[in-house]
This record gives sequence, C-alpha cells and structure tokens, in this order.
Amino acid sequence: MNIQVLQDHKLSSVAPLKNSNVEKKEVELILVKDQNGVQYTSSAIISTPSPHVPNCNAEDLEERETWGKKLDFLLSVIGFAVDLANVWRFPYLCYKNGGGAFLIPYVLFLLIAGMPLFYMELALGQYNREGAATVWKICPVFKGVGYTVIIIALYVGFYYNVIIAWSLYYLFSSMTSELPWIHCNNTWNDVNCTDPKLLNRSSMGNLTSYAKYKITPAAQFYERGVLHLHESEGIHHLGMPRWELVLCLVAVVFILYFSLWKGVKSSGKVVYITATMPYLVLFVLLIRGITLPGALDGIKAYLHIDINQLNDPKVWIDAATQIFYSLGAGFGVLIAFASYNKFDNNCYRDALLTSTVNCVTSFFSGFAIFSVLGYMAYKHGVRIEDVATEGPGLVFIIYPEAISTLPGSTFWAIVFFIMLLTLGIDSSMGGMEAVITGLSDDFKILKKNRKMFTFVTAFGTFLIALTCITNGGIYVLTLLDNYAAGTSILFGVLIEAIGVSWFYGVDRFSEDIERMMGFKPGLYWRLCWKFVSPTFLLLVVIASIVKSGSLKYDNYDFPAWSNIVGWGIALSSMMFVPLYAIYKFLSMPGTFKQRIAYCITPEHEHHLVAEGATIRQFTLKHWLAI
Repeated sequence: MNIQVLQDHKLSSVAPLKNSNVEKKEVELILVKDQNGVQYTSSAIISTPSPHVPNCNAEDLEERETWGKKLDFLLSVIGFAVDLANVWRFPYLCYKNGGGAFLIPYVLFLLIAGMPLFYMELALGQYNREGAATVWKICPVFKGVGYTVIIIALYVGFYYNVIIAWSLYYLFSSMTSELPWIHCNNTWNDVNCTDPKLLNRSSMGNLTSYAKYKITPAAQFYERGVLHLHESEGIHHLGMPRWELVLCLVAVVFILYFSLWKGVKSSGKVVYITATMPYLVLFVLLIRGITLPGALDGIKAYLHIDINQLNDPKVWIDAATQIFYSLGAGFGVLIAFASYNKFDNNCYRDALLTSTVNCVTSFFSGFAIFSVLGYMAYKHGVRIEDVATEGPGLVFIIYPEAISTLPGSTFWAIVFFIMLLTLGIDSSMGGMEAVITGLSDDFKILKKNRKMFTFVTAFGTFLIALTCITNGGIYVLTLLDNYAAGTSILFGVLIEAIGVSWFYGVDRFSEDIERMMGFKPGLYWRLCWKFVSPTFLLLVVIASIVKSGSLKYDNYDFPAWSNIVGWGIALSSMMFVPLYAIYKFLSMPGTFKQRIAYCITPEHEHHLVAEGATIRQFTLKHWLAI
C-alpha cells in the first residue's frame, strides 16, 4: 500500500478553501492500493481540530474502486453513448432533413453544446469522485437534480431492456434453416399476409409507403408473432406477459446483473465485447450491403445535399435533440463512470475522443443502413422514401426482410441481431450503473451491500418491464419512451448546467479541472458552459414542450388519460429539483440569508457561513466570472 500526503493547494480531490483567513492546516491523505489488478483510491482531508470543522481521521476514509485500465473506461463510455438510436434514428433523420446538409446543424450543436456538456459531466464526476446525487456537495441545493437523473435512468431501464429482449428473441428465432418472416404460412399470419415479391409500386399505389405496409411476413412477424398486438384493443387492454419474451427478459436482466454486480471490475471487462462487436458487425454489413443492387442509390439518397431544408426550424430542432440524446449527457452515467477514474486522468481528451467516436459511428452506420434500403427499393421498384423509416420498424421489419432475401440469410440475421443485442446491453449497463452508483454513494448501506442492491435494482426493472411484454405492451413502451426521458431529461441537464456554471462558478470549476490535469479549460469551453450550453438547453426544452402533442402509435390514438399519466411520469422525476431545494432550505439553521448561503455554498465551506465570512456567491464578481 502506497501512502501519499499532498498539500491541498497543489492537488486535491476536494475544492480548497479560498478564504485567506483560514489557516491552511489541511492536507489530503490519498491511499492507493492494488487488489487483483484493480487500483483503489481513498482520500480524506485531515485537519487540526476546529470549532467549525468536524474532525476527520483515517477511520473516515472510504475506498473507491478505479478502472483497472484506461481502456475499460473509454469502452464503457463509448458503449453507453453508442446505442440503438445511432443505428435506427440518426441515418433516417439525416436522410429526411437534407442529407449532407443536416450535418451542418448537427456538427454545430456538437461543438457548442454536445461536447461541452459531455466534458463537464466527465470532469464533474472525476473531480468529486461521487455519483449523480452526492456530487452536488459543491452546491447542496441542487442535489435534487441528481435524484432526477437517477430516477430517469431507472425509468429508461424499464422499457429499454424490453427492446434488448426483442433483439434476443429475434436472435433465437433466426437460428433456423429458414427465417420465420420469409413466408405467410405461420400461425400468426392472417389472411391479408402478402408475399413481398407481389408488392411493388403499382400494386401499392400512392396510398402508403412500403415501410408502413403491415401485411408483409416481416411486419406480421413483428406485430403479430412477437408483440401479439392484434390481441390488444389499446393501452387499456394489456393482457398477460408472453412467456417467450419473459424468458428473454430474464436472460437480459441476468446478463446485466452479472456484468454489474462487482462494479467496474466486472463491467469494465464486459464492454470489451459489447462495445467493439457493433463496429465489427457494422463493417461486415456495410461490405455486404454495398455489393447489393440498388445500394449506390440508397447511399446517394442518404448523402444528397438539400441546403433549402435548413430554412425549416424543425431540422435544427431535430439536430439539437439528436446530438443531445446521442451523447447521453444528463442520465448520470458519465458522472458515475468518471467518478471511478484516477484523479489526474485527462478527461478533456476522453471527452473529445468518445463524443467524436459516437457521432462518427452514427454517420458511418447510415451507409450500412441505406445501402440495404437502396436494395429494398430496387427490389420492389419503389422510391427510397417508401422504404426509409426509423425506430423499431427499421431494425425489426425492413432490415430483417432485406436480410431474408440474401444468400446465407440465417447467418446475416444472426450477425445483425447480435449487433443489436450488444448495442443495447452496454447502454443499459450504463443506465443501471448510474442508478447504483448514484444511490450507493448517497446511502452507504447500499454500497456495503452492492451485490444485493444490484440484484434488487435489476429485479425491480424486470417487474415493471413485464407490462411492456404483454399483448398491448408496445403502448406502454411508447408512453414511457415519450415521457420518461423526454422533457424531463432536458430539464435535468439544464438545471445541472446552471448549477455548475452559475452557482458553483465556471471559474471555480475550471480551477478544479486545473488541479486534476494541470491546465485550465480554454475560454471557448468556459463561454459554452456559462452561456451557450444553458441557452441551447433552454431552447430545446421549450421546443420539446411545444412539439409535444397527443400520443399515437401508427393509427392508434392514445386516450386522453394516458397523456396525463405520461406527464405525471415526467413530473415525478422533475419534482425532485424544487422539493429538495425547499427541504434543504428549511433544514438549514440560521437566518434567511444564512440558509441561502448554506444551500449554495460547497459543503466544505459551510464553516465560513457559520463564521459570518463573506460568501463569494453574494458578490457580483462571482456571477460575472468566466
């Protein structure tokens, strides 16, 4: 075991005291030990007794596991950020919003908001070495936003695991000599089922696009064979969970549990497979896709440049929301992952690298997707826009149908659904780790019993997810997808950005980063954190509220009460911000001004409030600092 004693003004994992009247008798004791190849760090401020600062001794030290290797962390972040949306959403958004022209607002928002927020969360977690809730020791009144993002991450797990279970079901169904969505001779097909070879532009007319046709074997396998949607009348009529999907969901939950139960020591190894496999499969699918007839037309449609589309505000809104959701800021995951880094890790370089890899992956996946969509359009004699779609319709209907027409279709189907499975698993691992780390750091009894807490969390998400694998489960999933992490997550990150940049102070945050890496963030980053990113988030929040209307799934209109339930779900996470702020204010001692001071001052400076010293947040200099 190595023991280092470092002066707090040279290197500290806790922001140093700024008041010159306070004697600098504090030092930080950092314990580093190696156990089974994994480094653990422990730290505490050791100070002389003070009437205002409680004693802290070696018994108060807490072990914090760190990543075994730097690559474990990088792959975990990339694996979380690169998810199903990179494959099923970005390519379609790019195509419908002006092709190559869409990259202009996309890259712009990446530079002024996406990367700065990504960098901010990594630095915040790494410096404070805490999860999403306890990281707000830097400004206690904002701790509620930590609970908000933890709750949202939990909500997402309820339905995201179901999509992974669908992928697993498709994977098992693909392990046959003949794929089950090739013909109409299955028990789930109805009399309207039509051989895709008989469908072309003349037979369909102009009434609907091919992607919306629900009479193909692939569409009926998804909606009737997997979802059993025809047995439900709506969200009010769910039925019982389907046993095949229950087994797949159990398998997914077990994979998640055994990937997370030992912390980053176990999850850091799983991502070597789950984070790298999608790239291998995407490359293989691209090579196969570009050899197909019509592939070039699909790629041309994907990349076509229509500058006039940029006159449409919706294109800019789509770019803003896509860059935000794609990078995954605000779910508490980046904070949790970074909290296990070594203190002097270069998180600036990590932020640039991983966010760039994520966005390049989105763009690259478009070639694999649209080469196959071009082939589908060629095969049926329709336009690209007739087969182009997004979401589950793309990966569970259109793409599987295209694969089924290829020689060796079983192999290609297995490969494709392994990619979907791995894309989903590590993203779900990230979300669950945010919940586990966030609450374990706040409630020490949970940290001492991590394995049990991990099991309870995984089992709890399984129980709620059962509602999404009933006959009408797709309606529950659609409801959760729209409301659980829609406006609420945007709101959460907006409050987070304001808390760090304005209340804690972008100048003090920059000093924290300098202590870790030896250099301050440039003026560009500080301006983005203070002004650009909060403004960007505010506009996106407003746009998401304005755009929100009554829910629909294909031709099914959700009843009015379901929208009320949806907003209730959204508010159930957002309410932690004001409720905790009120609780914190009322629980603080002293006058009104002192209570405010306690709420917005870092916890290690609370003794300054008690002493009646000048609080920097009560000075104009603090609010003008950059």
